[in-house]
Amino acid sequence: MGTFVAVTALFCTGATFISTPYFSALTDRHSRKLILVLVQAAQSVSALLTAILYWFDFGSHWLLAGAQLIFWVSSNLAWQVNKAFTQENYVKAEYAKISGYQEVVMQGTTLGAGALGVVLLEIWGIAEFSLFAASASALAVCCYLLTPYNRQLRTSAKAPLLSQIKELKSIYCETPAFYAFLLISCLSYPVLTFLGKLVPIWFSEQNISGNWFALFSVALGLGSLITGLLISRLLNLFSHQRIMQCSIMLLALILLLMSGVTQPLTIIVLMIFFGFFNALNRIARTNWMHHTTSIAQRGRIDGGLAMFTTAVQSLSYVLIVFLAHFDAIDNGFFIVGLVLFCCRTGC
Repeated sequence: MGTFVAVTALFCTGATFISTPYFSALTDRHSRKLILVLVQAAQSVSALLTAILYWFDFGSHWLLAGAQLIFWVSSNLAWQVNKAFTQENYVKAEYAKISGYQEVVMQGTTLGAGALGVVLLEIWGIAEFSLFAASASALAVCCYLLTPYNRQLRTSAKAPLLSQIKELKSIYCETPAFYAFLLISCLSYPVLTFLGKLVPIWFSEQNISGNWFALFSVALGLGSLITGLLISRLLNLFSHQRIMQCSIMLLALILLLMSGVTQPLTIIVLMIFFGFFNALNRIARTNWMHHTTSIAQRGRIDGGLAMFTTAVQSLSYVLIVFLAHFDAIDNGFFIVGLVLFCCRTGC
């Protein structure tokens, strides 16, 4: 089963990487609100079909893998489109406030869903959880339909789709230093997913209870939630570039501190700070792009960043396999911390 899960995750990552250029071009051609509605509708239908099939005892691992593929690829699409939608639909003065609201809602619902999942895990099965997911996605459809949309992008669809995809390279070559800085900032996401795989393995090797990993996830969400509450004030006090530079440096230092830690409680405390600066870096980058990138190109620009993070994410999983093979999992914190530190000093 472990191999099946790993292969499924690898396939989903590959499908996301391959589909990103196409979807990013579509984001710059069609109504971003419509795309978000369709994504949530697809997720709702997928979850509902899974619930129905499991209800009538037609469930299988292949069915769950298919549902995961749909959610994985569509969630990646929604994550990118939502940024372009926010830039297009609101004025510059609202970006910081909207980002704070989005972070609080995202982390609040994530923490709430996690706590609810722990309570219901022994009561519900796949059918019930799938029905819950279908209801949540359906609610998201309703919310997007009720959201006013100030559509500004209306002419991009006239250009050939393939030519728009090919324009991605020329867009990045126009200001290479700017996009190189953004790419370095994006490293915080694959580092986060790396920790999500590394920490449970390290806990297992140290015979640490799985409850600590649950606290690990809570600490990460709590740090990000604090960022959401403070982000408007921080963006008014400091420039986007300064926030991103300091956040990346502090994330690297936190990882280097983790490399010398042996107590799970210390890891949990450090994860609160990691969650705070990770979210701070991400929101500052997103808002800076709101102010500096073209609305007509935002989908493809985010698509390029997503392809980079997906590629680095895949390499980080290879690193975990390598470290596990040589029984050197505890060196993972130091390696990624050093890489992040070197990238920060080079930008």
